[in-house]
Amino acid sequence: MTAIEIVTREDLKQFKSELLTEIKQLVKPEQGQAKQWLKSAEVRKLLNISPGTLQNLRINGTLRYTKIGGMIYYKLEDITKLLEGGQS
Repeated sequence: MTAIEIVTREDLKQFKSELLTEIKQLVKPEQGQAKQWLKSAEVRKLLNISPGTLQNLRINGTLRYTKIGGMIYYKLEDITKLLEGGQS
């Protein structure tokens, strides 16, 4: 028999809050100044997503990016907005 767990809105809000706190700790500046731009690998690690999922977020316009000399960069601010439930 399979146990069924019910996840409430409050559970999701708490999870979101904890996740944002952890992400902010990961990108916490070493010398008091926050890193404003992240590379694809850093974004994938933060969001725990595959390269294909990140590409889909770019293609469908969910996550804005800037391409400079073959490297793709993402604004930390846009990633935070995405995690908070808004569009970048």
